[in-house]
Amino acid sequence: MAENTTAVTARLDGPIATLTLSEPRRRNPLSLETMREATRLLRDLGADPGVRVIVIAAEGPAFSAGHDLSQLAGRTLDDERIVFEACSELMATVHQVPQPVIAQVQGMALAAGCQLVATCDLAIAADGAVFGTPGVKIGLFCSTPMVPLTRAIGRKRAMRMLLTGDLIDAPTALDWGLLNDVVPGDLLAETVRELATRIASSSSATLAIGKRAFYDQIDVSEPEAYELMTATMAANAVTCDAQEGISAFLEKRPAVWADR
Repeated sequence: MAENTTAVTARLDGPIATLTLSEPRRRNPLSLETMREATRLLRDLGADPGVRVIVIAAEGPAFSAGHDLSQLAGRTLDDERIVFEACSELMATVHQVPQPVIAQVQGMALAAGCQLVATCDLAIAADGAVFGTPGVKIGLFCSTPMVPLTRAIGRKRAMRMLLTGDLIDAPTALDWGLLNDVVPGDLLAETVRELATRIASSSSATLAIGKRAFYDQIDVSEPEAYELMTATMAANAVTCDAQEGISAFLEKRPAVWADR
């Protein structure tokens, strides 16, 4: 399956889907149209039972320079709200789809581009990648990127990036928790593919339960988290795939997933 639009491409290769930002000459801006189309494609992929993992990648030397600033100049409050609501909807969709979503990052990931990396469930970057929230330098504080960034790297580090607009390199982003791994650029796609393949070997139903559970518990108190996850694990344990996996382990044989 391959589907092309002006700025986004979605491709399915076995159980792994790749959504690619495809405006390299413009450093893959997250225009209103791009965000809406990416949201639609993510929802379509999320509803596909054959898709186990989704990768978000980009063409060219940059991942994304952030919002298309030409769409923010000389607009009304209602116009501006439409753009940022579309951005928030895209980020929410990354968490709402049942499949794990991996960011495959090269070059710059700035402002809303950095927000997208921070929002993805996992992120791997080329060693030359840089990250930043430089909106403060043009009078537009990166308030929406602040939401996932703070949750990914913590208050002090996020505030430093937000207040200065300074860029951080890939090793720093890895150390701060924005990334899972940093690899040479020529190994980026291969590394992401290997990770996606390992994840895709598990039951898609189990992956969906786990992803939903992670976000359900992450921002609640510890007692509430345990209450939620006790119920989740009990419900998970009686699923077809959990029972198959337990039986396969006890019988020392490979599990055969029914994805339910």
